[in-house]
Amino acid sequence: MPNRLVLEICVESVDLAVAAERGGAHRIELCSDLSSGGITPSAGLMRSARRHVPIPIHVLIRPRAGNFCYSNHELEIMRYDIQAAKELGMDGIVLGILEESAHVDIERTQALVELAHPLPVTFHRAFDDSENLDRSLEDVIQTGASRILTSAGQPRAIDGLSTLARLIHAAKDRILIMPCGGINSDNVVDIVRTTLAQEVHSSAGTSSPTSPGNGSDLSPGNHEVGSGGQAELFEQKVAKLVSLLGDLSHDQHVR
Repeated sequence: MPNRLVLEICVESVDLAVAAERGGAHRIELCSDLSSGGITPSAGLMRSARRHVPIPIHVLIRPRAGNFCYSNHELEIMRYDIQAAKELGMDGIVLGILEESAHVDIERTQALVELAHPLPVTFHRAFDDSENLDRSLEDVIQTGASRILTSAGQPRAIDGLSTLARLIHAAKDRILIMPCGGINSDNVVDIVRTTLAQEVHSSAGTSSPTSPGNGSDLSPGNHEVGSGGQAELFEQKVAKLVSLLGDLSHDQHVR
């Protein structure tokens, strides 16, 4: 376990991005329409988030909800959105492409990874929809992506601990595996201790882990969390996660 465990917080608004940063989050994943699993945020949202949030921002590149098999026109949109994200100062890209066979589309994903360079690419929970997670791990490594966002094919990370631990062990130093799906202050310690994950992804209690999509999984009806006291509550939940991860890092450091 490294000296610092990284917490990525998924948000769909500038208000929540600011609240997450104030709570101590190490990185933001920025999306829109999280009730559908998340799609690419607008250029305006990216620009405003960059203006108000100093920590790294990784942006979801997903042209529509639904499956992860994309047409040539949809891939063209993804390429333009990656270029826009780079121009707007984003720090990383989040995407995932599958073939009709439910295998990772290595060729198309690799092309987008190369386009995103020098920004790192996270292969999102399309991974969990793939036909075989062990094979998909090797396939994603071939694409040149930097990390994989996954709940090991389960709705929640806590339900896939043994598989997550196996994937993290198999990945070794070749790629980073970032658990996601229903991660909160009640289970984050068990998840990290069992899997030895270096990074975790959470929406800080605003998620519905059974929702489809990229691991963001903000359920309908939670959009008001970005205002007033709800943003303060969100910040507190992020701070609790940061504190727990900080304690874990400290425990490992002093042993």
